[in-house]
Amino acid sequence: MTLFNLGSINIDNFYRVPHMPAPGETLAAEEHSVGLGGKGANQSVASARAGSQVRHIGAVGPEGDWCVEVLTQAGVDTRHITRAQVATGHANILIDPEGENQIILYPGANRTFSRDHVSEALSDAGPGDTLILQNETALTVEAATLAKSKGLRVIYSAAPFVAEDAKAMLPVTDMLVLNEIEAQQLTDALGVGLADLQVPVVLITKGADGAVWMENGVETAQVPAFPVTPVDTTGAGDCFIGYVAAGLDQGMLPEEAMRLGSAASAIKVTRFGTADAIPTRDEVDRFLQD
Repeated sequence: MTLFNLGSINIDNFYRVPHMPAPGETLAAEEHSVGLGGKGANQSVASARAGSQVRHIGAVGPEGDWCVEVLTQAGVDTRHITRAQVATGHANILIDPEGENQIILYPGANRTFSRDHVSEALSDAGPGDTLILQNETALTVEAATLAKSKGLRVIYSAAPFVAEDAKAMLPVTDMLVLNEIEAQQLTDALGVGLADLQVPVVLITKGADGAVWMENGVETAQVPAFPVTPVDTTGAGDCFIGYVAAGLDQGMLPEEAMRLGSAASAIKVTRFGTADAIPTRDEVDRFLQD
């Protein structure tokens, strides 16, 4: 089966700082690096490294060819990544000594592709395949609606969180992924509890407290996080989701897929970077054995 990912592709600029800057403060970074990122690209890399067949749908700008090459090297099918005239999406990421981050995001080329592009990319998709979506691109509702008509499972990460975007996606989502803050924001916006969300599956990520799987409003699985000392939490949730999606695609039960994702994200947070820091399946399997 194939995981189709309509997802963002960003150039990540990392700045290691002694502390997060206060309003009006000018702060010198201790280190700077550049790598591939974006929620979509991160999830595609994670799913591909987990062993699934992944096809990425997206766009880069004139300076973004190296981003496509990194995705290709990770095992992602990049035939449906177009070239736009605007700059590749990018993020400026501050990382403090505890591994926490602050991020400023510019969407760029991620907002440029057309309905025809999405339709062509999904033309040979069918039952058994999966579409993965986030909130960093255009046409999420349209893509999800098309995918549902073809019998695909739709996995939607409601991040970066926008209440109206999340509400619009609920009718065409099979699996909704939220962190604890996003879950609170969504239930507040809708005036309902988590159990009342009209989505078959809700996956809540809780960082160091693990993750919870809710099916038809009932908690059916929970996995703890593996205890590690983090150096950079950027992209940890994307790594988790990509591995979970791959586990489900490969026939794992929810708890098995979540455990696989938890192990992958535990390894990832011990490394600096985003897509480049996502572990391979062999690394994750060894981690679980140990």
